[in-house]
Amino acid sequence: MSSKDLAISVRGLSKSYTIVHQGGSVDDPSAASAADSSSALSQIRGSMFQRGSRETFWALRDVSFDVKKGDVVGIIGRNGAGKSTLLKTLSRITEPTEGSIELYGRVGSLLEVGTGFHPELTGRENIFLNGAILGMRRAEILAKFDEIVEFSGVAKFLDTPVKRYSSGMYVRLAFAVAAHLNPEILIVDEVLAVGDAEFQKKCLGKMQDVAAHGRTVLFVSHNLTAVTALCNRGIFMRGGTILCDGDVNLAINAYSDSFRSEAGTRTESQNKPYGFRSIRLINLDDPNEMEILTCQTPARYALEFKCVIPESRSVNVGFTLINDAEVCVASCSALDSVQRLPAGPVTMRIELPIPSMPSGNFRVEGAVWDSSREYDKSDGLLFFSVTNTMSILNLNGSKPRGATLILSPWQIETS
Repeated sequence: MSSKDLAISVRGLSKSYTIVHQGGSVDDPSAASAADSSSALSQIRGSMFQRGSRETFWALRDVSFDVKKGDVVGIIGRNGAGKSTLLKTLSRITEPTEGSIELYGRVGSLLEVGTGFHPELTGRENIFLNGAILGMRRAEILAKFDEIVEFSGVAKFLDTPVKRYSSGMYVRLAFAVAAHLNPEILIVDEVLAVGDAEFQKKCLGKMQDVAAHGRTVLFVSHNLTAVTALCNRGIFMRGGTILCDGDVNLAINAYSDSFRSEAGTRTESQNKPYGFRSIRLINLDDPNEMEILTCQTPARYALEFKCVIPESRSVNVGFTLINDAEVCVASCSALDSVQRLPAGPVTMRIELPIPSMPSGNFRVEGAVWDSSREYDKSDGLLFFSVTNTMSILNLNGSKPRGATLILSPWQIETS
């Protein structure tokens, strides 16, 4: 690829951090008893002067990719995959440990709340500060000033120090500054989740507008619907490395498959005294386990959990259903319908409204917890697919929209 066509070139990028581990473990009974028998003051003194072991943690490891001018790239992955670290190195907020980054153009970035603005300066002063950092003349900033203020919706508080802004106000102004000061490369982290739904829609529209003018956008988000709508390319990261780089749908499928590959693997929780032991989806009228559901006629389906419940008055078991777009379509917990769960091994079933769900792939996330701690949690307890032929929309080729199909009969009267 010619350098004239490139916006970003990354080669062998790695970033490491040193983690210090103090002696002892919260899971070590002998350490716990020793802690109980010593005074709080002696524990504090010990933690201050005790030398712990050191570990090198690689947040990024040998990452390489090129981004063409005008590309809109969605970077996806679980928490801890290295997405935000990658954006911080690209934004020159943190130095890489190894490798090189070449940026061809001015960079505007919106990362976590608190970056990019000086808290003691007013909103007005921070707009000019950011423009100066981007190398813009005062006249250029003034030409965009009114547009920035109108987009952000914080005109009333423009002469207030930003340290007094709410997180939503802060993000609105920060995005308006990053997107309107004509960067050739716009980098946006999932901080947009702080804003309300209306502002998120405005932001996505503005990013589409930026991309339409031939500028480059890097967008990190857990909202796969937004990633699909905005991006033409996807990068799926895991453990600080790139596992998939290509068409956005290919990357999203790889991300979804990473959860599916771990489904049913409960070796970790088997070693825990409490938590999930197994989960399956059954037809209550024909109790066989299944993964693909074809809803041709009304049927009753249920999730069946086998768990070990601790002795606790407040212990709860809950789950959420997540679709392919990483949207939570339903959630439920046991204490919604019972006052207290019995301790020990239990089998729990809950009926699901499968016939009212549109066709698609779903995964079950679950947790066992009480008011003081979390006993077990999984992002991928079970995966299943629904092929729903009960809606006429599926028969004529149209795809139903929304998380739920309303299958109640229509009542029609003629006048």
